[in-house]
Amino acid sequence: MFAPRVFISMIGALAVFAIVTFILTGSAWTTAWQTLVCAVLIQAGYFIAVLFLVAKEGRDRRNTAQRQSPGSAASSDDKDAKTIRVPNNPGHFNS
Repeated sequence: MFAPRVFISMIGALAVFAIVTFILTGSAWTTAWQTLVCAVLIQAGYFIAVLFLVAKEGRDRRNTAQRQSPGSAASSDDKDAKTIRVPNNPGHFNS
């Protein structure tokens, strides 16, 4: 989701929505408030989509770090195994 593209698309969708609403209702006030409600709903949907993508990326990174942990990848003979550190690991405990 590239933000400028989303905003341009949102403005285009709102313009089409406003034109159609005005043609159907013939009222500028009704068109204005319905378009405003539509804009808020679009922004809420965009925000939820970004939150979902961030959470998914965090889960994927956590799963990758757990799969590459030294306990599961190193044998018992290898005592010099180093901890694999994942950059930008989500959470407060980045050990």
